Amino acid sequence: MVFIPLSDDNPLRAIRFQWVTVGLIAVNIVVFIWQSVSVGPSAAASFAVIPAELLQVRLFGGAAHGPYDLIALPEGYTLLSYMFLHGDIFHLASNMIFLWVFGDNVEDAMGHLKFLVFYVLCGIAAGLTHTLMLPDSKLPLIGASGAVAGVIAAYLILHPRVLVWVLAFRIIPLRISAAWVLGVWVVTQIVMVVVNQADQVAWWAHIGGMITGAILIVFMRRPGVQLFDRWLSPV
Repeated sequence: MVFIPLSDDNPLRAIRFQWVTVGLIAVNIVVFIWQSVSVGPSAAASFAVIPAELLQVRLFGGAAHGPYDLIALPEGYTLLSYMFLHGDIFHLASNMIFLWVFGDNVEDAMGHLKFLVFYVLCGIAAGLTHTLMLPDSKLPLIGASGAVAGVIAAYLILHPRVLVWVLAFRIIPLRISAAWVLGVWVVTQIVMVVVNQADQVAWWAHIGGMITGAILIVFMRRPGVQLFDRWLSPV
């Protein structure tokens, strides 16, 4: 990760507090604690998206029995449950940092309810994209990164000129525009998909969430909310 976001210079304009953003972070943390102390990693994988199993039941069928399924759950439901599970504390923290810094302004641009719908739709689209691009995969997909990718894309379209405090290469504090911070992130996802790295990162899920977020923000923003910081004075 080239840039770790810390905060942005972007006050809320239409809402008083980012209740949905904070609520999503809280739910992810609670689920991670439950996942760690109660069910364990094996049982938690029952709630993950597994492409080969999801396609086996054609999305709306019942539960397909695979090596990771210790709990019977209809496969279609995993498109919702997977996005609230995380592999470890670093996986959780990286997703929640991006959601904390950028989610509030996307929520502000949409309103509370529409932002919740937006987040869930981005997560579902991410899971479906991963499944369609890797249909034979039997590895479990978990994590909020697909949904968060949609938030990142929406923020980039809304506020590319806003300044963001980041840690570059995890150690150097910088204050640069969101276009640089999030643009580098977007380019990295595309490059990694093209290179097709054999690692455990679900790059296609990121791409699916990102494209969905970029499209939905155009139609789900409040009336009068401008794109690309057009309300700012030219510099």
